[in-house]
Amino acid sequence: MAEQDEQGGEVHNVEDILARLKELADRQDKVSIGDVVQAMGQRSFGPFLLIPALIDISPIGSIPTLPTLLAVMIVITAVQLLLGRKHLWLPGFITNRSAKAEKVRKAADKLGGLARWLDRWFHGRLPMLTSPLFQKIAALVIIGLTFTIPPLELIPLATTAPMAAIAAFGLAMLVRDGLLMLIAFAASIAAIGFGLSMLGSGASGG
Repeated sequence: MAEQDEQGGEVHNVEDILARLKELADRQDKVSIGDVVQAMGQRSFGPFLLIPALIDISPIGSIPTLPTLLAVMIVITAVQLLLGRKHLWLPGFITNRSAKAEKVRKAADKLGGLARWLDRWFHGRLPMLTSPLFQKIAALVIIGLTFTIPPLELIPLATTAPMAAIAAFGLAMLVRDGLLMLIAFAASIAAIGFGLSMLGSGASGG
């Protein structure tokens, strides 16, 4: 069953998410995280794991300190998922952050090809592996991944690995794809190993 927003519409896949971001960008000069929460619906946890991770992977993710802010947003979402909350809550210092509509639109456009590929390949397999229990286990792993983001932000593009794993978890929950959930667990192990090696290389190089 697809996740529903507060207005009753359904978020089916990544292309739906990008379409809503473009709609926001077309209606206003700036798009805040609060606007995105309103558009996606507070009951939709999957998109709020997926969207920040995709933003980090996009060109916008190169903005200094943004990966850490995105990691904070992800960990707040993951903790609420772990606790079994039904509605997502984000603090004002996150929901009030905004980006120019033009940047949001460009990011959504650049992610369009990836979105189509993801939607074509990932949907509805082994849905039992996306049950609440598996989602809580995933939330624990996601929280662990977020702690690698701040130090990795000092290394160009290094946050892509943990964010890609987090994006896989978010997409798996969104489209109820258990196979992708398994891939996300495997990617998390690889991302943590990559992060440790990058940090080790940076420390030895310093």
